[in-house]
Amino acid sequence: MALFSRKTVLSLSPLPSFFIVLLIFSLTLLVLYKVDNLASQTKTIIGHNLEPTPWHLFPAKTFNNETKIGRASKIVRCSYLSCLTKSNIGQTTFTRESEKCPDFYRWIHHDLEPWSHTRISYANLMEAKKFASFRVVIISGKLYVDYYYNCVLSRTLFTIWGILQLLKRYPGSIPDVDMMFDCMDRPIVYKRDHSAMPLPIFRYCTTPDHFDIPFPDWSFWGWVEVNLGPWEEEFESIKKGSQTIPWEKKLPYAYWKGNPYVNSPVREKMLLCNDTKKWGAQILRQNWAHEISVGFKHSKLSSQCNHRYKIYAEGYAWSVSLKYILSCGSVPLIINPLYEDFFSRGLFPKQNYLPISPDNICPSIKNAVEWGNSHPSEAEAIGKAGQGFMEELNMERVYDYMYHLITEYSKLLDFKPVRPESALEECVESLLCYADETQRGVLERSATFPSSAPPCKLPPPNAEIIKKQIEEKRKVILNKTQLIT
Repeated sequence: MALFSRKTVLSLSPLPSFFIVLLIFSLTLLVLYKVDNLASQTKTIIGHNLEPTPWHLFPAKTFNNETKIGRASKIVRCSYLSCLTKSNIGQTTFTRESEKCPDFYRWIHHDLEPWSHTRISYANLMEAKKFASFRVVIISGKLYVDYYYNCVLSRTLFTIWGILQLLKRYPGSIPDVDMMFDCMDRPIVYKRDHSAMPLPIFRYCTTPDHFDIPFPDWSFWGWVEVNLGPWEEEFESIKKGSQTIPWEKKLPYAYWKGNPYVNSPVREKMLLCNDTKKWGAQILRQNWAHEISVGFKHSKLSSQCNHRYKIYAEGYAWSVSLKYILSCGSVPLIINPLYEDFFSRGLFPKQNYLPISPDNICPSIKNAVEWGNSHPSEAEAIGKAGQGFMEELNMERVYDYMYHLITEYSKLLDFKPVRPESALEECVESLLCYADETQRGVLERSATFPSSAPPCKLPPPNAEIIKKQIEEKRKVILNKTQLIT
């Protein structure tokens, strides 16, 4: 008898093909259900599952061009799979010396002063959440965003892109931070209503009566809905366009083109000034629907620098148009604004622009134009000073402002930032994944690279200097009897 006997192999009857198909079908349905359920609960950077901000209603975004399965697949791919690749966030070796920041960076200390003694608690931040569209948390160089409400157009996409570029420009140098951000126009945290507990919230503009902290707006990286590219592209194009006609041959009156119907009393009053002979002004209504249909043929900013004077008038709140108007080299006629963005505090009347009274718009424009036409050298110098101010505000300086603002703000937090459970990690890949073809092109053109120099040197806080500047501006603006001394 052999030491080892062969074992009989038992053969199992195969399962009927029907049950195999049923099993695969059931598993597929389960996976699709899970994916659909995850997608239906995920709030995205372009507005999936988000309602408009209650404090500034606008039509909710629709995604009718996507199938249900296609949309779910895109959300899972973009929000959960795009940022899995580990990136190198080591610090950069600088090869250049740091420069001095522009003096208006001193306003960073002024904007954060309400929390300089009390600091910012977690409870304080959660109160600010009531007025936020989204929350930005940076931990060890990674960006996490918690979405609460939708923003109009593509503001969220381009704002978050800008913060990602900051992380790329100064890798390993941005401190851990937790910030609430609102992407709509008007400041919302009144000092009179929140004096006992100032609420820290970032937005694109502020006023002396609000705690809202101004932050560079989305259009520095592009505004695709109105065919605007990244800031440095637009500035160079506008500057080149401004040089096609010498100053003495530019049209000797003031020019404004835009949408007056944005709940702006100033712009509505300005419509009455559209008379070059009586008021020295040409006021044109912009029909954006028509411009979109013809490919923005009549709205190129580089072709709107043929007048000696350009008017800035606030819209629903502050307007991104300020930087483009200043870039023309024409004399900016700024109708005294209620709102301030992060750089406008660095402008000074009669040096970078001429102030226009909001209470007497047409005669004030007329006086400015008549003065400029009779003082061509002085007027041209003011126009060049405004253009020079914007030329110095290149993207390097914009990133430096963001760096110092976030760094100084982070010093005020009395808690350690942690990733919120509902926050999504965002990276360059996730944003490009969600962007459409046009958006993707503009985003990629605005991409930055690690800086060869450290951020510029922030001026120290000095409340007296800022107080003096405010008073000097007030005196100049109130002096209506003598336009230029």
